[in-house]
Parts: sequence; C-alpha cells; structure tokens
Amino acid sequence: MIPSSPLAAAPLSTLVAQADAGDARARDLLFATLYDELHRLAQREVRRQGAVSPLSATTLLHEVYLAFGAREVGDFPDEARFLAYAAKAMRGVLIDRVRANHAAKRGSGVRGTTLDTGHAQQVSDPDELIAIHNALEQLEQVDPTLARVVDLRFFCGFTFAEIAAVQRVAERTVQRQWDKARLYLRQALDDGAA
Repeated sequence: MIPSSPLAAAPLSTLVAQADAGDARARDLLFATLYDELHRLAQREVRRQGAVSPLSATTLLHEVYLAFGAREVGDFPDEARFLAYAAKAMRGVLIDRVRANHAAKRGSGVRGTTLDTGHAQQVSDPDELIAIHNALEQLEQVDPTLARVVDLRFFCGFTFAEIAAVQRVAERTVQRQWDKARLYLRQALDDGAA
C-alpha cells in the first residue's frame, strides 16, 4: 500500500504530469489510482483471448506495470494517453507471450479476420492474433489515432462510447475511425496472406 502523501491528494492530471517528468512516487501512485480500471481491462482481455492467452489478468497487469516502470521518456499529458499506452502495453505483452508459445507453429494459406463491427471477438488462432498485431503496427506508422482506436476496441474491448470519452471526441467520430482502421487492417492482412 502506498503511504499517504501530498501526491495522494493530487488530481489525476497532476499525477500524470509528475510521472511523465520522471517522479517514481507519482508513477507508482498513478498506477495504484488506475489499478482497478487497468485490472478490469486486463480481465476483459484475458477472458476474450480464452485459451490463446497464456496469462492471468493479474500477471498481465503486473507485466504492463513493469513495462511502464522501464519506460524512460514520458508522453502522458492526460489520462487518455496513459490508458492508450496501457492498452498498447497489454497487447504487446500478450503478443510476445503468444509468439513465444507458438514460435514453431506457422500456418499457411488465407485466414479470415475477426475484426467485425460488433464487440471484440475471441481470436482462437495465435497466428491470426500475431498477423493482426503486425498489421496494427503498420497502421500505427500511418495513423496513430486509428491504431489507438483498434487497441482500445479490439484488444481491450472498449465500447465506442468508452473510446469517445477517453479521446474526448464524438462517438460517431470513433465509429468512423474504427471503420477506416478495419479497412486498412483488412487490406494489410489480405496483402500479408497473398
């Protein structure tokens, strides 16, 4: 448990700014403050991954915390960017574990993608999950905002309304971004399978 301090009473934006400036105590308090939300995201992701996920929600969250702690340069001007980073870190940890567990297995042929318009679907094929991750890395180079929407929607299971609240935009804007990202990813996945 983190002892009571002036940081404990600080607003979230102040904690984000102080953690961004390299304050280890602020970073720890920020993580503790957002722990319940991050644990909920990790639980959702582990449940969604089902048998593909080699991690428990708590293990996933703690590995994300370690990745967060190892980060040298900050870019968290607000809670939205912090949560986006956490979502991306969760995806990275899961992808790394799936790759390690299935390094010898490489499929061939064309596979469908589970990026549909509903809630995030369970990906049962580790190779498909890795292909989606690789396509998402390409998308991030082209349009980081679209990649962030996919991270939050597909990998963390956020609703359009939740993403809109985090990004402080209209829900319809998020829906358009999701549609655009799906088109890009579908094309990238089709090109990769050819």
